[in-house]
This record gives sequence, structure tokens and C-alpha cells, in this order.
Amino acid sequence: MGDPIDSEGVWCEVRDGAARGGPALFLDRDGVVVRETDYLSRVDDVAVLPGAADVIAAANRRGVPVVLVTNQSGIGRGYFGWREFSAVQQAIASVLAAQGARLDAIYACPHHASGQGAFAVAHHPARKPNPGMLLRAAADLDLSLRESWMVGDKTIDIEAAKRAGLAGAMHVLTGYGEAERARSAQFAGPGFELRFGRSIADALTLPILAR
Repeated sequence: MGDPIDSEGVWCEVRDGAARGGPALFLDRDGVVVRETDYLSRVDDVAVLPGAADVIAAANRRGVPVVLVTNQSGIGRGYFGWREFSAVQQAIASVLAAQGARLDAIYACPHHASGQGAFAVAHHPARKPNPGMLLRAAADLDLSLRESWMVGDKTIDIEAAKRAGLAGAMHVLTGYGEAERARSAQFAGPGFELRFGRSIADALTLPILAR
């Protein structure tokens, strides 16, 4: 099978046997699931963060779809390509599988104002903080967004979650989380719960996993 890239140039992959329906757990990748390295493109640099596999496995056991949504402007800027992205994702999947965890779907947006060619789009609907990847996942997996949660380390993750109509988000302090914590606080309000966690490990306390 070829790379799952749609007509807009966005990676949209639903894995075989993916959980469907109900609320989902949306995860940013860099700084949340794996160590932040800035433009991760080498398998040797993949380091899954402590607690990530435990959280994902907990969602798997409950039948909660786990959806990775990641901006990948490094592709748009020409720093690396989809081949490197795919290799990194396979490496992440292998580490997770060894700990009994799996992702159900992966969405990646390469567009950026400084992108090259067709990727030179400043505000592509799929690029967080726009909610396009979350909305696409909801359509692909028949998700209930109003009951779903996001875990991210950047303000753009929290804003995308709110704009998609999620129940809430957890801002973790790994990656860029400490530096962006104060900015994320603005998105808390009626109908959208914002929590803070030290790392993805704290996502085990989210309603969709603690029930």
C-alpha cells in the first residue's frame, strides 16, 4: 500500500483493526509521545517518553481510539520527506507494540507559511491550531468529539482541541509545555475543561481513561 496522503497533501492513516466510535484520545507527537528533538526525522533519535505506552495501552483496553495528530512543517520546508516520517512512525509503533500499545490512526500536516511549493500554506485547515485533522479523524472513525480529549505540549494543541469541540485537553509540561503553559490557560472556560499534567503519564486521570 502506498503512503496514505490525501489530495491536500495531508497524511491520513487509519490502521487495520482500528477502534471506532465513541470518544477518542487525541495525542500530539513530539514532546508528548516522543522526546522533542525539533524536526524528528531519524529513527535513531526516536525516544518514546515514559508513560506514553501505558496511557495508550489503557485506551486500547477500553476500546478508546487513540489518534496521533501532528504538524510536520519539516516536510513542508524540505528538511526531510514522507519516507523519513514513515520510518519514524514505524519505529514509534514498534516501541509501543513491545509494551502492548498501539495507535489507531495518524494524521500529519506538512503545510507552513515557509513551506515549499504546494506546502507553502500559512493557515491550512489541517495545521494546528486549526482543527482539520481532528475533524477528519472524527469522520473517518465515527468519533464523538464532545466526549474526546487531547493531550499536547503547545498552545496550538489546546486551541485545536477547543475549536474541534472536544470535552477538554491536558497540557503537559514536557517538550515545549513549560514555556507555553501560561498561554494555554486562556482556552479554559465553559464547555471546555483544561487540565495540566507533568507528562503524558498523567493522562491516565482523564475521564475517558479513569472511568
